[in-house]
Amino acid sequence: MIRSILVISLMVVAATASAETRVPQSQAEIGLGFAPVVRKAAPAVVNIYAKIIREGRTNSLFSDPFFQDFFGRGFGEPRQRIQNSLGSGVVLSEDGYVVSNYHVVGTATEIRVVTTDRREYSAKVVLGDKESDIAILRLEEAGELPFLHLRDSDHVEVGELALAIGNPFGVGQTVSSGIISGLARTGTATGNARGYFIQTDAAINPGNSGGALIDVNGDLIGINTSILTRSGGSNGIGFAIPANLVAEFLRQARAGNESFVSPWAGMAGQHMSADIAGSLGLVIPMGVVVSDLHALSPLAEAGLRVGDVVTHVDGDEVNSPAEMKFRMVVAGVGGKSVLTRLRGEERADIEVALIRAPETPAANETTLGEDTALPGLTVSGVNPAVIVRLGLKLSQTGVVVVDPGQYGARAGLRAGDVLEVINGGKIDVPEDVVQVLTDPGRRVQVQIERGGRTISLRFRM
Repeated sequence: MIRSILVISLMVVAATASAETRVPQSQAEIGLGFAPVVRKAAPAVVNIYAKIIREGRTNSLFSDPFFQDFFGRGFGEPRQRIQNSLGSGVVLSEDGYVVSNYHVVGTATEIRVVTTDRREYSAKVVLGDKESDIAILRLEEAGELPFLHLRDSDHVEVGELALAIGNPFGVGQTVSSGIISGLARTGTATGNARGYFIQTDAAINPGNSGGALIDVNGDLIGINTSILTRSGGSNGIGFAIPANLVAEFLRQARAGNESFVSPWAGMAGQHMSADIAGSLGLVIPMGVVVSDLHALSPLAEAGLRVGDVVTHVDGDEVNSPAEMKFRMVVAGVGGKSVLTRLRGEERADIEVALIRAPETPAANETTLGEDTALPGLTVSGVNPAVIVRLGLKLSQTGVVVVDPGQYGARAGLRAGDVLEVINGGKIDVPEDVVQVLTDPGRRVQVQIERGGRTISLRFRM
């Protein structure tokens, strides 16, 4: 009996010491279950309670000056309501940095974090990004907290055992087990083709968002973010944000960044289809086809051209624009990446600088004053930084609406609208908008481009 216990103890030590993730090799290992791993990892997974203030909906008639004058200025004003958000988070350092999902805490006015030993901390978001759905929190007056080590998620393989730890439905910390069932999932989880996810069949439910997906060594593989479901519950298809992307967010948070900075490629690309591969003489469809390049693109400066195919970034295969973007984001602004390019039968490795989106030419952001037809309207010239900020097409030029303001919104303008013509005058720079709307007459006609369509807006002064 003593010999059996000794053998099992030695096996536990060996399994813990090894960095290799593997399937249990004996009945004795299987009998241990996941208890040692959970005991190690669970204290670093926290429950998050957040309060979010949202504006209630109101009828558009209530903003009409006639009704406000008739019933009083407070008539029909939207009422604020408090919405409670429940989620999970993972402690990344002993001094209180925590990662969660942006949709859990990104717009919260009050955040409370509760550890497994029932300690409570106030927290604030120090860095968040809605597109990536990641938020880094800093706990106030925290120290010597248990935390999880970030694993290199590029080495995660399909078929590995995985555990999801979180607070589903608010019932308390819960652990579910499964395997890694897919890698490099793009767009499926969010519907916007911008994500890059690890897929698992470990049960993930509402409240698990922001929780940990760990391997059998207790290291963090990713942050649970969403599920694919028709019923609202787990159907065995869950998605986690890879640990390598979390590591870059943590690095920028520690550096004091107030917003997440991604490298700007200045490129539009498309998936490689069988037809495109055939036309390019490729036997196997692979890589990303460069379909457009901005004049200031660092890829263009490095020698890439429209029609080239990018197959690898820093030695890792890429087969979608989202994968390519992910690889460059993980490498980080200020560094360099090596892109493998195919051009006909020529194959070459090209070093590309990872830069911020340039602020040139100057945007000259301008807000219209009270002496204009649309006071509060904020417009800007277009440059690469503005293109990224507002999600404009790569080739966009001209003047864009940054904030319509109260009167601009009532006239039908939205952020991202490109102003082309106002009262017959062509708009080339922000100063043109100020000049035309300072004394426009009784009627104003605005021609805009929105989502590739030309729209005409008319209103009376």
